[in-house]
Amino acid sequence: MTDQALWIVTGGAGFIGSNFVRHVLATRPGVRVVVLDKLTYAGSLENLRDLPGADRFTFVRGDIADASDVRRAFEAHPPTAVLNFAAESHVDRSIDGPRAFIDTNIVGTFELLEAARAHFARLPGAERTAFRFLHVSTDEVYGSLGPEGHFTEKTPYSPNSPYSASKAGADLLVQAYNRTYGLPTITTNCSNNYGPRQYPEKLIPLMILNALEAKPLPIYGDGGNVRDWIYVDDHCEGIVRALEAGVPGEQYAFGADSERSNLQVVDAICAALEALRPAKDNAALRARGLERYEALKTFVRDRPGHDRRYAIDASRVRAELEWKPRHDFASALAKTVAWYLENEGWREAILAEGDARARQGLGKEAR
Repeated sequence: MTDQALWIVTGGAGFIGSNFVRHVLATRPGVRVVVLDKLTYAGSLENLRDLPGADRFTFVRGDIADASDVRRAFEAHPPTAVLNFAAESHVDRSIDGPRAFIDTNIVGTFELLEAARAHFARLPGAERTAFRFLHVSTDEVYGSLGPEGHFTEKTPYSPNSPYSASKAGADLLVQAYNRTYGLPTITTNCSNNYGPRQYPEKLIPLMILNALEAKPLPIYGDGGNVRDWIYVDDHCEGIVRALEAGVPGEQYAFGADSERSNLQVVDAICAALEALRPAKDNAALRARGLERYEALKTFVRDRPGHDRRYAIDASRVRAELEWKPRHDFASALAKTVAWYLENEGWREAILAEGDARARQGLGKEAR
């Protein structure tokens, strides 16, 4: 990318998007970043406070599913690259209310592609050659694995939830715009992310915050559902590598070869909390007469269509993009727990915007 690079990052006020913005501003001094974000419940300006290189950052509030919002952003900030992180991403919420997932994940991606196609057509030769549209997706589009095997870039799509189906639809639109219109698109599919600034409806921050408050730690089914966990900074480095070294029209799968069951993750969180904030020092636990964080574990009814196992074979990105994760699960989880403990102001601000830790995904309503 040139010194005049300008990257529009949609969904940049969310978990992965905000960590990506920080990573780019800290490591790419020649890049300006414009975040386009609707600021839904999971996106917050709290995630964009105290940015490195803040003089190269601009925030634009807008909805990617609104063609006029997208057009205005592109006109005011002509991009050299577009990175689409914007998504409704919580499986449980998609079960109870799928419409928002169709609107954002499919319609929103379509509006971005249309704006990018029009922008790309106007670019002169060198800028046209350099332009990229990178779409950030998930391993959930591939469905569920048995006890063995891994997803690869060639695995057929077989989504099992409204969320994963909406992401699969978006992925296919991105591929179609490359093949039909020649738009230089790249798609990345990644395993479960964890790290700072993750909205507390997701497993790891949910367990940390509930444990600190001596609330139940809800574990779906038997706790045996397995995910491949990747630290968010490693994922962000991979996305930059895909943008800068990936081949237009290609798809790249990122994973950390770090499979854990949900029960194993919860046990690891309890152990990390014990090391950093011992149960004996937790007043909320003492008030309940409990001496161990593990005593809060509670098994609850599983959600419908809960995929049993995900795992990614990341050998292609290791070889072609020269990428590999820098963090192991144990040390990165301890780092993550420490961040939530040390950033009480962030926790309070996010929870004040709306605490979404109540059980969802039972399919009780049709909307």
